[in-house]
Amino acid sequence: MRDTKTKEQYKRLIKLSFATVMLLGLCLLYAVVWSGYYNETILQAPFYRRGNWVMVLIYGILLTFFMNTYGGFKIGYLKNGNLIYSQIISVLFTNVVTYLQVAVIDRRFVNPVYLLPVTVVEILFIVLWTQLFQIIYRNLFPPRRLLFIEGDRKDYHLMDKMNARDDKYQICEVISYKSEMDDIKKKIDGYDAVVLGDMPSHERNLLLKYCYVSEIRSYSVPKISDVLLRSSDELNIFDTPLMLSRNMGLSIEQQWMKRGEDLVISLMMLVLFSPVFLITAIGIKCTDQGPVFYKQERLTKNGKKFMIYKFRTMVVDAEKTSGPVLAADKDPRILPIGRILRATRLDELPQIVNILKGEMSVVGPRPERPDLAAEIERDVPEFSYRLKVKAGLTGYAQVYGKYNTTFYDKLKLDLMYIRKYSLLLDLKLILMTPKIMFLKESTEGVKA
Repeated sequence: MRDTKTKEQYKRLIKLSFATVMLLGLCLLYAVVWSGYYNETILQAPFYRRGNWVMVLIYGILLTFFMNTYGGFKIGYLKNGNLIYSQIISVLFTNVVTYLQVAVIDRRFVNPVYLLPVTVVEILFIVLWTQLFQIIYRNLFPPRRLLFIEGDRKDYHLMDKMNARDDKYQICEVISYKSEMDDIKKKIDGYDAVVLGDMPSHERNLLLKYCYVSEIRSYSVPKISDVLLRSSDELNIFDTPLMLSRNMGLSIEQQWMKRGEDLVISLMMLVLFSPVFLITAIGIKCTDQGPVFYKQERLTKNGKKFMIYKFRTMVVDAEKTSGPVLAADKDPRILPIGRILRATRLDELPQIVNILKGEMSVVGPRPERPDLAAEIERDVPEFSYRLKVKAGLTGYAQVYGKYNTTFYDKLKLDLMYIRKYSLLLDLKLILMTPKIMFLKESTEGVKA
């Protein structure tokens, strides 16, 4: 235990060394292409020493921005495949922006032939360096031995997720919070960390304080009240600390700013994705001659109903006999082209029209069907709290959750977004969306 705590002190330093070597390696590869080709062929006067350093520095800044956005530096946090995918998508975005930057400098679209092979070499460097460092990291920091303390709600979903990360966590024992408190504390002393399930606040607070005093790491499942409390404002008017929770949703200034953001981004998306609209429409028509678009009643801000637009991914009248049900893995109702659209979430693109009409926002909680929402609220009465803001095309729960994330957890994620809303958060979630579009774990259906 003592040896583990000693090594923990150096974890951030070790992660920093990983990021530093990666950045230096990628910047060096770009520097070779810039100084050896592009700087020699631009029509304007070539850059000299300081100018070359500035170009490489800008590349490094862009790379750092995209790596931080997509999680390319999260060694030991993301799965190995997800980590490498995050790094590759960061390099691709950086190289596209850099190419446009060079084109602006030279006032023409320069030949990308040299940037393409260097991108391949960068990807090879990423894969090799990340794989090597992951091996070193796992040897230095083996999986934490965990004690899982179960709450009243069934926590098997969380246990399954943590067990799937055997490179990071090892749940060695499960015990109920209803056991004797002294027995629980004795067991806690024998583990590296503790997971506190969804249990009553009194018992959880006792265990949290014990873990704090004992310097044992604890992971807690937040309640709805925790999400509301931790996003409250601190008041220091008195010598007694107070937490202020306004509970009003977005302010009027935030609503105006968000509407302006919606109009600008949705118009840009409409232009950018117009070829996708055309190709998809032809593909659906050629499949079964049915309608291209599908309309369905959904809920948005304050429970207002509206008709959402989507590309049709299922057979016509898919719910005629079954009624409203969530799509399952390998659902026979889904068209072949529908599987592609669902896997990449491109079936949601027609909702740009809903955004322009003011029924939705670019970022916000996903809109649910009224009948399904009513069913969910029987088990999770607080589910309607999501309707403090307009429904969104993408959102916090879509980026950090999955298609089959429980409704209770989706509610918590959506409340986190509503409570800490900012324009910067919106932009971050928009930038994160392309990454999750191609992650299978983000789009998988409900297990049949």
